[in-house]
Amino acid sequence: MNIVVIGAQWGDEGKGKIVDYLAGDSSVVTRFSGGANAGHTIVSGGVTYKLHLVPSGIVYPDKTVILGTGMVIDLESLFAELKTLEEQGISWRGRVLISDRAHLVFPTYKAMDLEMEKKRRHPIGTTGRGIGVAYAQKADRDGVRAGDVFNPDVWSRLREEEKAFISPYMEDLKSMLVDLVSYMAEHKTDKKLFEGAQGALLDIDTGTYPYVSSGYSIASGACAGGGIGALDIDAVYAVFKAYSTRVGNGPFPTEFDHDSEGELENKVRVTGREFGVTTGRPRRCGYLDLVALKYSCRVNSISDLVLTHLDIYDDMEEIKVCTAYEIEGKRVTDFPARVDMLEKAKPLYQTFKGWKKKIGGTKKFEDLPQKAREYVEFIEKYTETPITIISVGYERDDTMIRKPVWTR
Repeated sequence: MNIVVIGAQWGDEGKGKIVDYLAGDSSVVTRFSGGANAGHTIVSGGVTYKLHLVPSGIVYPDKTVILGTGMVIDLESLFAELKTLEEQGISWRGRVLISDRAHLVFPTYKAMDLEMEKKRRHPIGTTGRGIGVAYAQKADRDGVRAGDVFNPDVWSRLREEEKAFISPYMEDLKSMLVDLVSYMAEHKTDKKLFEGAQGALLDIDTGTYPYVSSGYSIASGACAGGGIGALDIDAVYAVFKAYSTRVGNGPFPTEFDHDSEGELENKVRVTGREFGVTTGRPRRCGYLDLVALKYSCRVNSISDLVLTHLDIYDDMEEIKVCTAYEIEGKRVTDFPARVDMLEKAKPLYQTFKGWKKKIGGTKKFEDLPQKAREYVEFIEKYTETPITIISVGYERDDTMIRKPVWTR
């Protein structure tokens, strides 16, 4: 059985925790896109693990994790991350595999990335990790794949500084390479998770272009980047927060007003730990945008929604949810493709009363306060998609499951 886990918003929704939770019953976790610009945080047994390239299932000692075909991999960052995990007591050798079709990120790409940012018509707020350059090189058919560095012809064409960069990792890299398509075929009957990076609204094609990532972050990317076909996906779980966040530039219709809602913005940011795992920079925060969430449900054929950070609202008097936009005097309920339309969109809100009660540690949906249940049920009705997992804390056990996951 194959389950895809993606972010339904602009990333940072808590995918790492959910993949880690679901990985307990799987055997393989494959990250199908993105690079070291991603940041997934896992808290298990009081220990915090910060991942950027390694799939979230690595914390379990008996799981195989794979860096998939759609990823762009900085070998220096990868092996530094693996060293940190080893220092935290995680044994990774023999359990971390790399698709031989995944592309590599070279140090020169990072300088190119920052230089390109200066020249953009629309600066996007890049992390400067060379991710966009690696994807551009790939599209230009001038990139270097992980498996191809063992091709003498490819090796001879590398620049000397590129050879020097790769050489220290060659022995380990060779032992980790795998033909991902063949591997997936051989493990057809296993329970497998496919982990996305960023969020659906940052996808290169369906996101808020040009303020998007350079790779695919929607569910269908699991096929191209995960070594499986479209008909092999059994379920799509999309993670979203009870509010919205965004990093970098780009439209954000429900963003808190800094002047009138600065106190609320700061409270959500601090309570929700809304600071980038990779960069440390504060995330932009705002109310939940159901127009955008419903769009994500449609474009990804989402079977199940996963709600995180619901506990952030525990002591609030009221909660607002965006149910439509007003654009140029018209009420709009479909998510526009044009950035200029989103930038002038005025969110129209529905207000809910808060539940004024701590919900951390709650194990059953039925045990949530009535007002919290009403909030969840409204989102389900609006998006026409069931919320089957709810997270009310950072620990693995702070999770409630409303229906079995690993069943067709």
